[in-house]
Amino acid sequence: MLKRKLQKLQKLIPTNLLNQIQYIHASLVSKWILRWGSQPLKFSETSAMVFSPHQDDETLGCGGMIARKREQGITVAVTFLTDGRGSHGTDPNIQNQIIQIRKQESLKALGILGVEPSEIHFLDKLDGGLPDLNIEEKQQTIDQIAQLLKHYQPGEVYVPHRKDCHKDHEATYYLVKEAIAQSGIKVELLQYPIWVFWRAPLFILLKIKDISSAYRLSITSVKAKKKRAIAAYPSQMQNLPIGFIKRFLQSDEIFFKAEL
Repeated sequence: MLKRKLQKLQKLIPTNLLNQIQYIHASLVSKWILRWGSQPLKFSETSAMVFSPHQDDETLGCGGMIARKREQGITVAVTFLTDGRGSHGTDPNIQNQIIQIRKQESLKALGILGVEPSEIHFLDKLDGGLPDLNIEEKQQTIDQIAQLLKHYQPGEVYVPHRKDCHKDHEATYYLVKEAIAQSGIKVELLQYPIWVFWRAPLFILLKIKDISSAYRLSITSVKAKKKRAIAAYPSQMQNLPIGFIKRFLQSDEIFFKAEL
């Protein structure tokens, strides 16, 4: 209910003004978390799986972590849940092209970060449709994720934040969490924020208890590599709000630990 009211309010604000407000808000929140509201996250040498709703979320949210692990020869597997068709409108011909373009961009970006093509998986669910899967489709998706989890046996699993203000992102969190429970493996679950700082007024959707679980991981040594990987997504970068990318080019990545 609150989210819908905020979305209606945002529609009344001119786009340029809204972007400026969101940029200032996201900058202040991330700076506060990095300086005062987070603990340093000790780099783990355990293998990891990253679950990304769309092709680019994994690089924006976890690119530095991925690069650091891969530089040390640690296995990182990445799974994309949707086909990404929705980023350029509803024309079926354009959507079919975008699906292929985004796949190729993801392979290039993850290649820059050091991920092997064999460790990249595409579930090809309908972009924008993760929360609307019927019971059979939802269980099939959970089964697919659970099989991957059992195959890789990761020590860490990375998912979008559960309040990330994007329906596919939030659905990804819950689908993966259910799959972890179904698989029976023991992992540490970490959430990466993409949209939540940009779209959620602080302490309205994000509560104190959400912020208190924040951690920061230094990615200074691989910062340039992450920047190149982000640039490997030209189809997406041109559509993002002005200033949105800046937060992801900092020397630390922000994660939130989740309870299982």
